[in-house]
Amino acid sequence: MSDKVDVLIIGAGASGAAVAWSLADTRMKILCMEQGDWVSPADYPANFSDWETRSDFAMSPNVRARETDYPINDDSSPIKVMNFNGVGGGTVLYMAHFPRFHPSDFRTRSLDGTGEDWPIDYATLEPFFALNDRMMGVAGLAGDPGCPPKELQLPPVPLGKLGETVAHGFNQLGWHWWPSESAIATRPFDGRDRCLNLGPCSSGCAQGAKASVDITYWPHALRAGVELRTRCRVREITVNSKGMATGVIYYDANGVAHKQEAEVVIVACNGVGTPRLLLNSKSTAFPDGIANSSGLAGKNLMLHAMAVVQGQFKSNLSGFMGPTGCALWSKEFYETDLNRGYARGYTFEVVRGSGPANT
Repeated sequence: MSDKVDVLIIGAGASGAAVAWSLADTRMKILCMEQGDWVSPADYPANFSDWETRSDFAMSPNVRARETDYPINDDSSPIKVMNFNGVGGGTVLYMAHFPRFHPSDFRTRSLDGTGEDWPIDYATLEPFFALNDRMMGVAGLAGDPGCPPKELQLPPVPLGKLGETVAHGFNQLGWHWWPSESAIATRPFDGRDRCLNLGPCSSGCAQGAKASVDITYWPHALRAGVELRTRCRVREITVNSKGMATGVIYYDANGVAHKQEAEVVIVACNGVGTPRLLLNSKSTAFPDGIANSSGLAGKNLMLHAMAVVQGQFKSNLSGFMGPTGCALWSKEFYETDLNRGYARGYTFEVVRGSGPANT
């Protein structure tokens, strides 16, 4: 058994990294456990000519099937989980698209009679949105009339031929568009170099221009004294007779079980890993798992649903050049217009094309 820590964080992805960094100046003894490992930029598919056929950095853990992954049964779901088990979590494989909620998203019941109003509003969260933007380094163009005003750290990612062509079409339709905001370094920022247009951002950025938390939050947190322990697969959270968390039992890389005590346990294991761990943490105090007195833990999962439509152009627009998820977005259909027949809306995100195999 290791020495007791003040704070134990389970998961080194976006949430785990941010909370570790934010607590570091308290001088508490903070430990983060991650079931995956560090990823070397040299291993990213963008470094190799066969990058389109590589599955070891696939977004689905069922396809990726790394030793540090676990399978997810999504057979009955039309929406498939996209994650990554390793330092950086899902930010290793996301496309660095960096939108914020709008003020209306917090008041859907009051405004549109659907969903529920949040107990907090946009103004309450805005300083934290801004802090996260600064830590990650968000590129964009100020003044977007479709979004609340904000400070941007870097110039926008160039639209490219594809973005300019689609923008011309949006102009003809009279639709809003704006260069999309992306956590991509368009010039050197916080120790990271600028984007070189390697292309396949969604399989890891070998240049380090894409802001994943393994190269943004974690270096700052580690320098401040946070301990990060990889290849630690947490089996369960332990509790005392009063039902208060006391630590965890975890397996190391060799499959040996260990106990780690902590004053506070923070669970940051994404929308699948978190309920999975809570349900595994059964005890006399929690016979059905922690935080599951309602029987709803592990149910009603809500994901950021995304639908993709692809099109072809007669001219060569070099769609594979540049960051994958970065061209322009449109908020034309974001807010509710009941003439469309439903409440709420969506963002159009115009992204670049695929490589030759996917095309």
